[in-house]
Amino acid sequence: MSDNAGFPGTDLKVTGIDFLKSENCRLHHTDAYNIKNLVVRRGQPFRLQLTLSRELKAADKLALRFGIGENPMKIRGTLFSLNPRREKDLGGWQISIIKNDGKECLLSVTSSPRAPVGKYTLNVKTGTNTYKAENDAVYLLFNPWCEDDDVFLDDEAQRKEYVLNDTGYIYVGSAYSIHSRPWNFGQFEEFVLDACMYLLDNSNLRLTSRRDPVLVSRAMSALVNANDDNGVLLGNWSGNYSNGTSPMDWIGSVLILQKYYKTKQPVSFGQCWVFAGVLTTVMRCLGIPSRCISNFNSAHDTDENLRVDVYLNERGEKLNWMSVDSVWNFHVWNDVWMKREDLPAGFDGWQAIDSTPQEQSQGVFQCGPCPLKAVRDGDVYLPFDSKFVYAEVNADKVYWIVKNVNNEEKFIKISTETQGIGVNISTKAVGEDKREDITTLYKFPEGSREERESMKKALSFIRPSGMVPRAHFASIVPTDNVDSRPGDLRESVPKTGLQLEITHKAALYPGNPLELAITVKTSTPGSWTINLTSSCQLQSYTGKVEASLGYVKETIKLEGTSETQVPLTIAADTYMKVLASAEDELLILVTAIAEVQETKEKLTKETTMSFAYPPITVQMPETAKLNEDFTCDFIFKNKLNVSLDNCKLLVEGLGIFKMAAFDEGDVEPGKILKSKIICTPTRLGEKKMVAKLTSTQVKGISAEKAITIIP
Repeated sequence: MSDNAGFPGTDLKVTGIDFLKSENCRLHHTDAYNIKNLVVRRGQPFRLQLTLSRELKAADKLALRFGIGENPMKIRGTLFSLNPRREKDLGGWQISIIKNDGKECLLSVTSSPRAPVGKYTLNVKTGTNTYKAENDAVYLLFNPWCEDDDVFLDDEAQRKEYVLNDTGYIYVGSAYSIHSRPWNFGQFEEFVLDACMYLLDNSNLRLTSRRDPVLVSRAMSALVNANDDNGVLLGNWSGNYSNGTSPMDWIGSVLILQKYYKTKQPVSFGQCWVFAGVLTTVMRCLGIPSRCISNFNSAHDTDENLRVDVYLNERGEKLNWMSVDSVWNFHVWNDVWMKREDLPAGFDGWQAIDSTPQEQSQGVFQCGPCPLKAVRDGDVYLPFDSKFVYAEVNADKVYWIVKNVNNEEKFIKISTETQGIGVNISTKAVGEDKREDITTLYKFPEGSREERESMKKALSFIRPSGMVPRAHFASIVPTDNVDSRPGDLRESVPKTGLQLEITHKAALYPGNPLELAITVKTSTPGSWTINLTSSCQLQSYTGKVEASLGYVKETIKLEGTSETQVPLTIAADTYMKVLASAEDELLILVTAIAEVQETKEKLTKETTMSFAYPPITVQMPETAKLNEDFTCDFIFKNKLNVSLDNCKLLVEGLGIFKMAAFDEGDVEPGKILKSKIICTPTRLGEKKMVAKLTSTQVKGISAEKAITIIP
């Protein structure tokens, strides 16, 4: 009992709390968050300064109470009551007095490295008095800097890239024509952290489950799409975006998350790279190391038989309406870094998660986390969704020709391609504006012993069906119409050494003729007669054919080791109308089928190419001073033979310029577009200006430039 007890006005009261924000946030790598409250990471000490009505004495009762959720309770593990006079709290939190001087008392608090992540309220109890501070919410995040946290990442350069970098690239295009699309993650921008907290509150996670990055990342993969939970983004692949924003028009996650937080309604519209960009923002914001992963030639294998059937007509044109499965030119998902205490040893590290709504998992559109090691080793019995991710990077592609014989459709298997799916798996390199190929983290080299063993193991858990085509109406196709020998799916090397190559002569600028060529080669002695069919189509990145542009059919004679080239030229007016009427960015699909008459060997080759565009130039100084204006110019010269109608310039620079869109009207061939903006930097360090030009004909030309903001 204290000496003054019993005298009026002498009970100990707290009169103020200083959250020592600038010191704590610097040490916790949270100083970039644009928020009034204290943001700290779990398992790491932070300091609080209490101002008291009188000096703290040995007999005084003092307890700091951190609570999470509506009704915090010790028994539920959602209330932590810390008394500096007692030993550490049962929940693994710690508190100590650093300095007790007159009416000032400096405390050090360390949360448990397994504490639930989220927004905590703090009140201080002294005897019968309770003090509640203004801005009393303390945000507690995962901590990749803390060895005892499940998301610990032991590499400063990687932590900088995968947790603190708020800009980056998402790789798109096609397997052999990869483009980087700049993306602003913006995890520190205003309301983004609150939007993430709102998502946590709206997930079906119990508060104590929020300590586990496995469950948090799985819940977020479900909440970033709006499919079953009123989540952030509504997916739309229909080509009609009139009642929302076209997926091509986003250049970052900030506007999406701010709008979602404000309206509490799904934002329209997203496609895979938008989902992945937003999920990266959410993960980095919560403190889980994360990156965007682009898989080229990504199989969407709906029945997990590790096979995707492609149907062609006799001109070699792909038939959309028949296929249930599809191959996307690219698909973007995320890797997150964490320990997997829920799995046998050896599966820690990178895990795949995917928020693009494709397949339900446990009744919800969510995917992952699935260890990359499980995918690589063929351990596809492990949770979560490892069979689906395995198929995305490992399925075989089987080509069928659909022929009309006596008014009946006959399916003829032409070939099986075993190495075309899951190539050039890409992410942004650490600390550099370059692409890093991480295919070897997902699969062993094609044809290696390890790859065969991994495939064998995976197949023991996945039942591949026999070689019967799987079209929408496959159930009504009499099996005697299927010309195929089941059994070995592997490709055999043609006796003739037959090879096909598809190339283009000049850059594929919209408005110019597409000058394509198919090279046919043989490399064994003999005379060979080859029937070649080749077609050119426009398709969206999900593999959906939008238009057939033309085809060639020729019979070629080759002797021994020789080759010949067959041109395939498509006039500009054949495809420009399609480009202008499509809301999506379209790719050029060229398919070639060759059949050797003498041996009946068939070979298929398919390639996808991207259109080329003139660049945007961004002009601004290399450095600028904090809070002092500078100008930034955007220059674009239309070098195409066609007018670009309804041009819109989208601009955003985190910490220098808020997202804005400028209408630039029509830009005729040869015309130069110049646009100027005034920027006021509000944060120090290296910042990036990102610009995107969209028009009716061309869906997105991106550019970016870095600037360093100095004091």
